[in-house]
Formats: sequence, C-alpha cells, structure tokens
Amino acid sequence: MAETLLSVKNLKTYFYTDEGVVKAVDGLSYDLKKGETLGIVGESGCGKSVHALSVMRLIPTPPGKVVAGEILFEGKNLLHLPDEQMRRIRGNRIAMIFQEPMTSLNPVLTIGEQIAEAVILHQKLEKRPAWDRAVEMLDRVRIPLARERVRDYPHQFSGGMRQRVMIAMALSCNPSILIADEPTTALDVTIQAQIIELMHDLQQEFNMAVILITHNLGVVADMCDNVVVMYAGRPIEHADVHRIFQDPKHPYTWGLLHSVPKLYERKERLIPIEGQPPSLIDLPPGCSFAPRCPFAMEICLQEFPPDYGVGPEHTAKCYLHSEYATEEDRAAAAKAGLAASTRSGPR
Repeated sequence: MAETLLSVKNLKTYFYTDEGVVKAVDGLSYDLKKGETLGIVGESGCGKSVHALSVMRLIPTPPGKVVAGEILFEGKNLLHLPDEQMRRIRGNRIAMIFQEPMTSLNPVLTIGEQIAEAVILHQKLEKRPAWDRAVEMLDRVRIPLARERVRDYPHQFSGGMRQRVMIAMALSCNPSILIADEPTTALDVTIQAQIIELMHDLQQEFNMAVILITHNLGVVADMCDNVVVMYAGRPIEHADVHRIFQDPKHPYTWGLLHSVPKLYERKERLIPIEGQPPSLIDLPPGCSFAPRCPFAMEICLQEFPPDYGVGPEHTAKCYLHSEYATEEDRAAAAKAGLAASTRSGPR
C-alpha cells in the first residue's frame, strides 16, 4: 500500500468581496498517495485552481482566506506552518505548473536564470552548478540545443516550449508532488499530446505524485489514477478513473462525459448541460446542480446531499442513490449513466 503524501480534509476557501462571500472551495477532501496521479475536473470557476493555490498557500489575503479544513503534507498541516517553513516546501517539495506560462515566466530574465534561481534557493547550489542543472532540466523536457536555448528569453519560445520550461522549472528541485494547473490550455492537440506524454515519462522518472487540474477529460483518461469531480466549489463524485468513465454515478459527471466528442461518430451532436453554473455568492439551499439536473427531486432543492457510497471507494453526492429515489428514478438514472459511460474512457 503506497504511503499518503498529501491529505486534504474539508478544505474551505472563501473570498470576502463587496458583493458577498464567494465560497470558491467548500468542503473538498481527498488523499494523494506516492506515485499517484489525481485528476480534479469540472467547469471553469468550480474551485479547481483556488484549491491548488490553497495547498501552496498562495491565496491573496485579503480578500481570500482558508476558513476551515486541513492540508496535511507528510503529517504536517501546511496551514499552520510559519511562512519561512512554507517557503522551504513551496517550489521544493511541492511544485506547481501554473495555467499560463507566458505570464508565469519573467520576461526580462533568461530561462536559465529563472530555473537556476529556484535551484540556488532550495538546493543551495553555487551559480555554475545551478546553471548546469538548468541545462540538464531543459534537456530532460526535450528542448533541442538546451545549452544554447538556456540563454534565451521567454518571448523567444513557442507556447509549447514555454510549457516545457515551466515543467523543467517545477521539477528542477525533484519535488515529491507536482500540481499541474491546466498544463495543456491554449496548446494545439498535437502539442497537448506531447506535453502529456512528457509529464507521464517524467513522473515515472522522478517517482512523484501529480495533481492534474483540468477540464479536459481526454487528458484525465490518459494520465490519472483517481478523479475528483467538482461543481460550484464542492466535490460531487470521487472514484478511480475507470469507474468515472465506465460507471459514473452523478448527473453532472454524465454531462461532462457527454461533452467528449467521439472520433468514430462524427455525425453525432454533443449533448450540452443546460443552464449556467450558480453564483458562488448565493448558492441555492439544496444541491448546487439541481437547477440544471433533469433528475432533480424535491429533496434536491431543499438539502445538499451527503456522500453516498456507490461502489468500492466510489462516492457521489446525489439523492438518486438514496431512499428518496423511486424505482423509476433509479431506472432512468441507470440508463443515463450507461449512455454516458459508453462515450469514452481510459486506454
């Protein structure tokens, strides 16, 4: 049994604005084991990236604040560590690839200077060995002519190459955990495939755990072992990747799977999820997804559902799996789940 590196328990991160309290993350829990890849998926604005910034202790305060929960890394609660200790972990033991590489890289420093800076800070190397490490990392992420390109600036790299640089920087200190926040955003399909293959190979080489934040279920199918599906700041389904694709249990997950195109059925129209996500300032009293859910019952509009065990290590927050659902409800849900599960899946 692999050891648990990171344990997030009932994490709640709120933003206090003039309009009200934005509950960006509201009760997220999961365990991340050594060597595992955990996918966190959902629509834009569901709290995926805010959760990652909470783990890294990068939430801007004010207006943001982690109001409840624990983030245990190797048994230590990161939320209670002094700033100095957290700086020794951030970028060293837990590294992060941010969404947009162009805005994450400093435009006035060379690529080599930016990678070497992290190595000098965390690994206590001198400038020359740190520079050599930067060249080595660029070579590992398959950037041609690494010794020459290390002196280039970010604007001299394409989008895919800048993403490789971000991966090189994140892995330069050999972290135990890598958080990849939308690592394939704004890249064309061919480059996306190259980045995913590269991350998978480097994960095996460095024997690290990965948290993959994405809305791309194709990437999840290729890379992840376990998946947390989030909606409106809350986790609504949690299972291993095979169960998520082959036996999904939440109507929102069915909607996400229906949005994945199938190459062998080009004439089939994608099925959209009707409606819009709710405002995180004024969430409805019941299930957040109920206004968009074709299977919503009266109880769904009144109380937010608890976790229901729907399989081995598989939970879903949905009253379709409770005593409130009729046989007709369960039959319709089973049919919808089967239709969604046949669309796509991990290789």
